[in-house]
Formats: sequence, structure tokens, C-alpha cells
Amino acid sequence: MAESSSAFDFLPEDLSYENLVKAAEGCQGCDLYKNATQTVFGEGDLESGIVFVGEQPGDEEDVKGHPFVGPAGRLLDKALAEAGIDRQRIYVTNAVKHFKWKPQGKRRLHEKPKASEVAACDPWLRAELMLTQPRILVCLGASAAQSLFGRDFRVTQMRGQWLETELAANAIATIHPSAILRTPSDLREAEYRDFVADLTVVAREIDLLN
Repeated sequence: MAESSSAFDFLPEDLSYENLVKAAEGCQGCDLYKNATQTVFGEGDLESGIVFVGEQPGDEEDVKGHPFVGPAGRLLDKALAEAGIDRQRIYVTNAVKHFKWKPQGKRRLHEKPKASEVAACDPWLRAELMLTQPRILVCLGASAAQSLFGRDFRVTQMRGQWLETELAANAIATIHPSAILRTPSDLREAEYRDFVADLTVVAREIDLLN
């Protein structure tokens, strides 16, 4: 089979969650699968209508096969709890399903996916949104937001504001928790507080919808 340039060629006819997960395991829609341990698909409450989208799996996610279980995921869990959002009642996924990395000694360092790689993986994300029918869509970081709202979207300018989109009744963007981990230690607490404040905006909307 000729090498594909999109995940579209790997989508199952029946877009059930189980079929999507199984089909995504064999995705070769871009070259990222070659250096990744496995596909990391979205997980969580499919019926909640609350969907969080990040950039891509990290090192720990790549090894364990689950999204947001590494350092950034643990920070997200803490911030969600402070904002009053139950992690068990949301669906979490990434714009890109394979870990892109570069070696540094024995470590595997995160590398930002190219626009072409995000585009190649887009059919999986669109299928997830069709399946979950989000009432609230939260983009974590620039890669996730630009994949859904366009390449000119700037999280720093638009974070914490409700956005109009056909993808969800309510959409919003904020920083990715990994950005907080990269922030200098003397500024990290303030950046974290701003992140929790953005999630509190989401929590209030969840309360209004329930």
C-alpha cells in the first residue's frame, strides 16, 4: 500500500469509539508513528459533552498509552480539581495521536508537531468531536487551538474567552499545562493561577448547562 498522508485513509466505516480506537492503532497517516511506541487515543466520558483537546502525547503517555497521565496531565488534574471540574466527567484527547520527540542523551524530548502532521491527524480529532458532540470544547495550547480555529489563532490574546465555532456550542482556549512547567520558577505560581482562573470560567459554564 502506498504511504498515506492523512489519517482519513484509516478511518473505519462505523465511527464508534471502539472502532476508532482499534483503527487508530494502525494509523500511518504521517511519519510520526515510526518513532512512537503506540497511538494514544482520547479517553473519558463520551456522553458528558465536555471535551478537552491538547497538542500531543508526551513521553509518559507514549509509554502508557493514555492521554494526560504525565507531568502535564497531573498538573491538569490538580487545576481541574481546584476549578471544580471532575476529570472523570470529561473527555480528553490530543490533536496529534503520536509522540513526536528528539533524543537528548537517554531522554526523549518533546518536539512540536509540524502543521502538516497536525493536519494529517485531524480526521481522528474530527471523528472524536462527531462522536462526543461537545457542548463545551476546551483547547489547551496553541497547536490544539490552531488545529480547530485556524493557524492565525493566538492563545495569548484569546485565552479565557468564549468563541464562536460550529464545532461546539461553547468553545474556549487556554494554555497547555506543560507551558506552566516550562515557566521560570518565580513566575510559575502566577501562571498556574491564571490557568485555574480560565478553567473556573469553564466550570461555571458546566454548572449552567447541567
